[in-house]
Amino acid sequence: MAELVRAASLTGYFPVMRVLGVDPRPLLRETGLSRELLESPHQLISAYAVIRLLERSAEETGCITFGLRMAEERSTANLGVTSLVIAHQPTLGDVLQALREYRNRINSTLVLHLEDIDGEVVLREDFALAAPITARQSIDLALGVTARLCASVVGDSWAPLSICFSHEAPPAADMAIFGRLFKCRPQFDCEFNGLVMREDDLTRPNLRADSAMALHARDLIESAMEPALRTTAQDVEQAIMLFLPSGRATIQHCAASMGLTVRTLQRMLDADGARFSDLLGRARMQLSAQYLANPRTRVTDVAEMLGYASIGAFTRWHAQTFGLSPRQWRAQNIGKRAR
Repeated sequence: MAELVRAASLTGYFPVMRVLGVDPRPLLRETGLSRELLESPHQLISAYAVIRLLERSAEETGCITFGLRMAEERSTANLGVTSLVIAHQPTLGDVLQALREYRNRINSTLVLHLEDIDGEVVLREDFALAAPITARQSIDLALGVTARLCASVVGDSWAPLSICFSHEAPPAADMAIFGRLFKCRPQFDCEFNGLVMREDDLTRPNLRADSAMALHARDLIESAMEPALRTTAQDVEQAIMLFLPSGRATIQHCAASMGLTVRTLQRMLDADGARFSDLLGRARMQLSAQYLANPRTRVTDVAEMLGYASIGAFTRWHAQTFGLSPRQWRAQNIGKRAR
């Protein structure tokens, strides 16, 4: 699966770098990008290059909230032509569903999942990548953009019940931007990245809804652009990320959640050129890197969140996959960031 994003995903990058007083050109060259390449918002570029650019920019500027600063520069229009469909849906729930439907046209690596839990709704966001990479700034950016989208739909006074990050808290001096963007108290060292909102928020009317405009935009996209349908492999990858913490990330559970038999799901994955075991492995690789990047998360907790019954089983898998134990990997990668 291609791991590409629109150049518009870096909207706000240059203004933030200018405010922080750092020349972006060396970092662009380092990641294989250029200002000229980013001039067309519809240009497809490597998701890894974007993630790496944001991490390196946060390091060079010393700004741990770099991704959140970029989110403050964003608007719904930055979603491209799909913004016409997304922004004019009748309710917030419909807006989020349209965002999930068209995510391949915006960012093919971003996984969105809505889950109802006791009268509350959890909107989880993660990146599905073939190889693990630290993506703190990209996660912060994605959550900030989503929160701004929700507020633009139901009014600026809206706020989620809570905002959850798997990474550790920033220094107290950097906390103000969380209040500006999310209007609620953030939680850190969580098991997932996402927004928690009231269930009835999903039925709140969209203040800017225009059903005729949304229908026209949908017809335009489907007739004038190549289809970017979600693949079975992408749906399975999303289900795996949802089921991993509960230890239910099996092909049986994933098939049942999609209303399919195991045999049918296997045939559909074969048609995509994908195998369930490979998708499970790469989801574990990405989430393992994400969780271990937070020094406050215990290795035993990481093992549990990845669906392992024991830390020994997790350690063996990690050593076979990365060539290092979880603790060795953490020490090496945190040491690199410190340097």
